[in-house]
Amino acid sequence: MKVKFIILSIVLISVGAYSQNAQIKEAQSLYDKGKSEEAIQILNKTEYLIINAPDESKSDFYFLKGNVLKDLAVKNIDAANNFSLASQSYQDVLLYENESGKFKSSIKATAALKDMKSKLVNGAIVDFQAGKFKESAAKSYEVYLFDKKDTLNLFNAASAAINAKDYDSSIKYYEQLKKLNYSGKGVIYYAINKKTKEEDSFISPKARESGIQLGLYEKPRTESVPSKKMEVYKNLSYSYLEKNDFIKAEASYNSILDIDPNCIDAYINLAYLKLQLKKQISEKIAALGTSKSEMQEYDKLNARKDDIVKSAIPYLKKALDIEPKNEEVTKTLLGVYRSLDMTAEYNSLKAKL
Repeated sequence: MKVKFIILSIVLISVGAYSQNAQIKEAQSLYDKGKSEEAIQILNKTEYLIINAPDESKSDFYFLKGNVLKDLAVKNIDAANNFSLASQSYQDVLLYENESGKFKSSIKATAALKDMKSKLVNGAIVDFQAGKFKESAAKSYEVYLFDKKDTLNLFNAASAAINAKDYDSSIKYYEQLKKLNYSGKGVIYYAINKKTKEEDSFISPKARESGIQLGLYEKPRTESVPSKKMEVYKNLSYSYLEKNDFIKAEASYNSILDIDPNCIDAYINLAYLKLQLKKQISEKIAALGTSKSEMQEYDKLNARKDDIVKSAIPYLKKALDIEPKNEEVTKTLLGVYRSLDMTAEYNSLKAKL
């Protein structure tokens, strides 16, 4: 019985290998004809057969799958996701060829990975310029996941997400930037490519000088990039504010003031935050009835409302210390004084107008 079982297993494996090879050839044929959507369907159905295949066969399979997925992404078919899946397939190629010691497609897979990063970056830029901010954010984040050392792509993903008003994503990305202590501060070394007439960037002045000495580049230019740390904190705080997460927004704005005690935007938004809390309490008060318990709740909420409004005053006054002629801040503070019946303070501020 054991002998029969072993023979049967060999037969089944042979049939499976034949079926697998046939389907892979069919997928390759479809890919060559530009029918990548049909090709990926076959590869997805066939993938389970590759588990027990030799490493060399696995390498061939995943190299084809990477090519198919990359083609779909280039055609802007679920681009960010397909680029990510293609990246994983190419990395599988490198893994299996390293294990087998037969480097048949490693160079091509590495080149494809670099090409994909370039296409994703360019695609993210094009989407951003076209106002497709959500798509741009997804692509920039995929590039960041692909190469986490290049944190500029994470910053670009966050910037695109906040423009898309996708505050869940912008919070996720800005929190990561904050954790990384990202500043973006640095120096970029540029020179004109004599052949393309376009300006290229270099990782160092030595790399640029090498290109110039070879006669490939001219007109060098150096640009200092200012720190974006404050922008990260401000946009993170704003995202929390837009999500009505007032506790985290307040903590975030206070972090800004730790960095820059004269940041007027932080004071204005902290005051706005307090007045939004007051609005929420006012809505609760308006919903109360006239029962004894509700009247007691009314007194508690009304006192709390006044305390919250009062807590906005120091922020507004500090903002006016920084910008004494800020009309919007002045109007807001006058409104606060009026709502609290602070007549003397109201008249004093009004007299300064």
